[in-house]
Amino acid sequence: MNPADPADPSTLPTPSALSTPSALSAPSNPSAPSTPSTPPTPSASCTPPVGSLHPELDAAALGSFAAALESGDPSGLPPARAAEVEAVRSVAVFSRGRVAGAGGVLLDAALWRRKGSGPRPVVVMPAPWTNLGWVAYAVRASAFATRGYDVLAYTPRGFGASAGRVDTAGPLDVADGSRALDHLLQRTAGPVTRIGFLGVSYGAGIGLLVAAHDPRVDAVAAFSTWGDLGEVLVENSTRRVGAVRALLAAASRARLSPETERVLEDVLAGRDIVGALRWAEERSPFGHVKEFNRRRLPVFLSHAWHETLFPPNQTLKLFDELTGPRRIVLSVGDHAGPGTAGLLGLPDRVWTDADRWFDHHLMGAPNGVADDGQVAGEVMWSGTVEHRPTRHALTRRIRRLHLTGGGQLAERPEAGWTAGVLCGVDTPTAVADEVVRSGYAEMAGRPKIYPAGDIDRAVAAVWVCAPAEDTLRLRGVPRLRVTYRAANPGSSFVAHLMDLAPDGSARLVTHAPYSDLGSAPDSLVGADIDLQATAYDVPRGHRLLLVMAGRDALYADANLPRASLAFTSPEATPSYLDLPLG
Repeated sequence: MNPADPADPSTLPTPSALSTPSALSAPSNPSAPSTPSTPPTPSASCTPPVGSLHPELDAAALGSFAAALESGDPSGLPPARAAEVEAVRSVAVFSRGRVAGAGGVLLDAALWRRKGSGPRPVVVMPAPWTNLGWVAYAVRASAFATRGYDVLAYTPRGFGASAGRVDTAGPLDVADGSRALDHLLQRTAGPVTRIGFLGVSYGAGIGLLVAAHDPRVDAVAAFSTWGDLGEVLVENSTRRVGAVRALLAAASRARLSPETERVLEDVLAGRDIVGALRWAEERSPFGHVKEFNRRRLPVFLSHAWHETLFPPNQTLKLFDELTGPRRIVLSVGDHAGPGTAGLLGLPDRVWTDADRWFDHHLMGAPNGVADDGQVAGEVMWSGTVEHRPTRHALTRRIRRLHLTGGGQLAERPEAGWTAGVLCGVDTPTAVADEVVRSGYAEMAGRPKIYPAGDIDRAVAAVWVCAPAEDTLRLRGVPRLRVTYRAANPGSSFVAHLMDLAPDGSARLVTHAPYSDLGSAPDSLVGADIDLQATAYDVPRGHRLLLVMAGRDALYADANLPRASLAFTSPEATPSYLDLPLG
């Protein structure tokens, strides 16, 4: 372990404030594993670790803020942050220590308790998949406390200074969330009116699952969450090995449970996928939709269009099934990118929405959030945010373009053609140069530029439509129907839908993988694919480019080396692309 790593518990001093019992300290438990009770306080020279799922989080700034909360000395902070420390300490008591989770496992945590004996709502915040732990929420939890909430933020088991092993939102994590809520309720100075859970990434999934199991929870806010963990691991029968490697890399200093480690390694190796999906099902909020709907639990979701870790469609699947109050904010970027500025205390429209959601559903504030519609979608790359009453209102009509033998996307079908692809060769159309980090350039208005002219037609099949006469507003889920012949029993490809400019440069609009693992050799395979949802304006004069390649580093390759795929369009089942237009 790197001795300079701020998340290494062995390098952390024990503050004098924890040498005596505090309001947060759990009763002593001699059978519980020994663990440091202090959260990590990063040094000023700290940078996010390689493989971080949250590369833009400023660990040093957040650690300094947390230290100032405890010491009461904000003199080393920028003026705005110093004022926030003074504001929260004037109305709340901050303490940090441990919470006893399931089985007596001690969880690293921090507590903000409002002064006085008046009624107040409370919020519990499980931390993301990072050894930074609850410190990631130091600024946001303080803002909640200033607005009238009691708050408990904690580091899930196996990460940072929390004991135990990573259960990956399993039964132990769900029990820990309820224990954390118990702990908070026992220490509030006044009556608790309503209860919320809020989390980012891993903490979001845990929060949703706790809410499904614990009827005390009145509202949830989940940033960059998963809805169906099985689809995070395997999409259209294709193993998402890039995402799994990113999860393992980000947990390199955590303590994974043997089951978690085995499942993730099995997905990478292609072993016991049925067992992995069974493991994921228990950890998927989608499996608890009936409970959410029975209680009409208000659910707020935030996600990124080009998310490489938790693809958006599986979260939208959860959102579409909810029948209670619900809202989803979809933004440009990648995992946890939308919302990172807010974690650092900077202006952030996603956090503003989430704050209004909780203020309305937990405090009864008449702030109009219920009238904003269910969906707020940011359009790539304009920064325009469109509000719609429902998600399905994003799409007004479907335009069908057929794949033809001349490499055109045309209005009429054409049968009898073949387009061959040589497998096992990389192409310039790779979805992301690096999982998670690639999308951060998009948030800054710098999407990756693909050289369309460099695409070798021997290793990728390409179709292009006529130049758009007017702006083509794609809103929703594009759908692809294609038939192909594979000489071998296992086959896969990745479909990339791109915006092709007149100068030959292209930008990624959306994509999806597809694998067939059971067809007989040399048989025709019919693939019906939902590409990931998008909100993209194709400018006048630009063209849509559809590229299908046999390999992309984000996904497992089921093709044999040097195998070939032959795309075609039978007369009875023509190949086509359905475009959702707004």
